[in-house]
Amino acid sequence: MARNQWTQGSGERKPGTPGPFSRWMQQKMNARMGRKIRGGRGNFMGMDVLLLNTAGRRSGQPRETPLAWFPDGEDAWLVVASGGGSRNPDWHANLMAHPDRVTIEMPGHDAVRVAPQELQGTEREQAWQRIAAAQPRYAKYQSKSERQYPVVRLTPR
Repeated sequence: MARNQWTQGSGERKPGTPGPFSRWMQQKMNARMGRKIRGGRGNFMGMDVLLLNTAGRRSGQPRETPLAWFPDGEDAWLVVASGGGSRNPDWHANLMAHPDRVTIEMPGHDAVRVAPQELQGTEREQAWQRIAAAQPRYAKYQSKSERQYPVVRLTPR
């Protein structure tokens, strides 16, 4: 295995990162979900899904990630950086590195430019309670993780 963000120089995976098969499977599933969202279907395992478009934090190359979303008022959406590992997912780092290059695609709609804001303190806690009530599985995942899952508000620009 080549030395990269998932390895430690010795070829071993860093703790809290997916293995090669998991990464391959995730890429295939993400591509399939992207096609579904663009085709007007945006539901997965009982959750509403959007397509988050970012730029790679180091490469600057386009990245797209299907994510569950939760309403936050009339014109905003909440997403949670979960993933079950000990680190935040790559899409979160990309989002924070290039916040001016973020768009979302809702099922069957064109991309919309959004401004991401990571919620903190009371605002994060209130949003987290709404998310956990809507999808208790997130609270279950959070209880098994040592890190606090970031909650990000996406607001149209």
